[in-house]
Amino acid sequence: MRKCLLLVAVITIAGCTNKKNTTATNTPWLENYQAITITGDTLYSKAPSQKIIDQYTTKKQAFEASPDLENTIWYGRFTAYTGNYRGAIAIYSDALKKFPNESRLLRHRGHRYITVREFGNAITDLEKAASLIKDQENKVEEDGMPNAQNIPVSTMHGNIYYHLGLAYYFNGDDNKAVQAFKKCLKTSKNPDNVVSATHWIYTINCQMGRIATGDNYVKNITSDMNVIENDAYHKACLLYKGELQTEDLLGKQGNEAAGSALKYGIGNYLLCTRQSGRAETIFTEIVAGEDWASFGYIAAEIDLKKKFN
Repeated sequence: MRKCLLLVAVITIAGCTNKKNTTATNTPWLENYQAITITGDTLYSKAPSQKIIDQYTTKKQAFEASPDLENTIWYGRFTAYTGNYRGAIAIYSDALKKFPNESRLLRHRGHRYITVREFGNAITDLEKAASLIKDQENKVEEDGMPNAQNIPVSTMHGNIYYHLGLAYYFNGDDNKAVQAFKKCLKTSKNPDNVVSATHWIYTINCQMGRIATGDNYVKNITSDMNVIENDAYHKACLLYKGELQTEDLLGKQGNEAAGSALKYGIGNYLLCTRQSGRAETIFTEIVAGEDWASFGYIAAEIDLKKKFN
């Protein structure tokens, strides 16, 4: 696996650098890498852009001036955007001592536990977050990295169930994953939410052999949906529905997270249609890339280990 430049050499996260936190302990994280894949490869973060460093610095200064809940969340989010996922986990872990029942902290820490392949810890956080939001108002969640139209496309509740579904799926619990994504689907009728949740519902049902069930979910996905951000998932759903063909999509994906998302969708579709050789090739291409924090990469990594090893 290609190794990336080590983030910590570029930027110092005051009070949080090189710490590893789990839901139970505060054991210091002393390694140079951020995570280890399920195949044993160490994962390093690329050096962040100057724009990200500047944004991170602004959030850090706001937190230091006033360490309230909002500033803490944004400090943690931008720490993760620099590639220091362990530092972000440490920030959320420290904040949870002060705000022990704050679902948003659990949602964001759960997300970053997924990033570093600690799926059990992610499930613990996200299950607790889901229990805390019962009977609470759902709200739009502001994007850390705004899309081209600067219109947030997800909600607080939706993000909890979405990431919980991913944690279950990556941890091998398909039935619970489907249920979580169904709950995510109910949180918002926003087209971006619809196509992203539907993609994973189809993916999991397809891998479980429930082709008709998966087909039933994609039947209402149309090419004219006003999808702002999740174009990769939209295209994948149209592939599953039969309105696009693999030949229409292969070779047209980028190397960023969205590209991995679409590649994984194509690979999963090929796997489910008994074209396992082509699927393995695509999954291998995904993990040869550098966007190891993306969900498409993690899914391909797991499938290669469990289905092709």
